[in-house]
Amino acid sequence: MGALVAVNAVGNATIGDGPHFWAAPYEQGDEFGGRGWPGAISPDDLALRFKGGSGQNTTIALVATDAVLTKAQCKRLALAAHDGLARALRPAHGALDGDIVFAAATGHSGAPSDAFALTELCATAADVLARAVARGVHAATALPHAGALPSWRDRFGG
Repeated sequence: MGALVAVNAVGNATIGDGPHFWAAPYEQGDEFGGRGWPGAISPDDLALRFKGGSGQNTTIALVATDAVLTKAQCKRLALAAHDGLARALRPAHGALDGDIVFAAATGHSGAPSDAFALTELCATAADVLARAVARGVHAATALPHAGALPSWRDRFGG
């Protein structure tokens, strides 16, 4: 399973003002800096931080699998993948966001998906999307204009 995402959420992918990602438990290797969790999460770290304004934020994602899924199962996969946004962004699913997740199934594996297989795919889709959000933020560069927000790398290094 894989995910692609364009992240421009009103919320933050990092904990507080630091370099640690909310999606840290899902990181594989050092794909988004390898910093793990901070030593402690303070009440200030849990304060909501917003960026942008009304109509300026959205996160668009695609999760894809090689499983054989019906249209209804793909819809279930896309809905479950939204949990990945909640694992990687704080806040997520806000009224200031225009988030949407699409799902695709190539059927290449040839294996039909029963309820247990679909449940496993849905859990994996959320994990993969959480990773994709953090990877996207970690790899992003700042926009080339005055007043642009700094990238994660600009703020915290490699």
